[in-house]
Amino acid sequence: MTRKKVKLAYISNDSARKATFKKRKKGLLKKVSELSTLCGIDACAIIFSPYDSQPEVWPSPLGVQRVLSQFKKMPEMEQSKKMVNQDSFLRQRIAKANEQLKKQRKDNREKEITQVMFQSLTGKALLNLNMMDLNDLGWLIEQNLKEICKRMETLNNGASTHNSSNYGVVKNNGEASQQQVDKSSGFDQMSMEATQKQQWLLDLMNPQEHMGFGGEEIMYPFGESSHSTLWSNPFYP
Repeated sequence: MTRKKVKLAYISNDSARKATFKKRKKGLLKKVSELSTLCGIDACAIIFSPYDSQPEVWPSPLGVQRVLSQFKKMPEMEQSKKMVNQDSFLRQRIAKANEQLKKQRKDNREKEITQVMFQSLTGKALLNLNMMDLNDLGWLIEQNLKEICKRMETLNNGASTHNSSNYGVVKNNGEASQQQVDKSSGFDQMSMEATQKQQWLLDLMNPQEHMGFGGEEIMYPFGESSHSTLWSNPFYP
């Protein structure tokens, strides 16, 4: 059974807040002790609370003084280099969450445009698409064309090597040579059909030439432009 995610907010109920404090304090001191033992480092903890008249220290008052003296011997810049408070910690968490959100939006946008591309290949008209959609679609098609051309080049190189080896083996056999010629013709026909499909995809990738869009404005794929809007769909944030 998964643990319920705790809401990081002040606990208004006194008894619940006190119980949470005792439980969390015990866990914190345990973690500090484990960190010191497993990694062989000097660590200490000082906890002030309204429930105790004296602060609670770990591992001992002398141990805390030893760690604090080592800390004070460091230069001031080094002391505050990795120091965080609640405000800076929350800012770091927010910045990290924003980066994750940006990445997720970009992934969702790419999946959305991929679906549009597959629908267009089945004959569906490219209606209700703005310039940003068409730009993203063109960029995605271009990337797929590069992969297709790379794969075709690999297959053609493999076919050429295979044809050369077959020709050396059956060059004295008339019937086998004729089969080799037929096979080479088949490869040429496949290459021609692939070229025609590539040209069709290139025509689809450049809708401005056929749909009356003009201008020299530079567009970037999947919302990576100078403006902050990542989604052209008004239903997305």
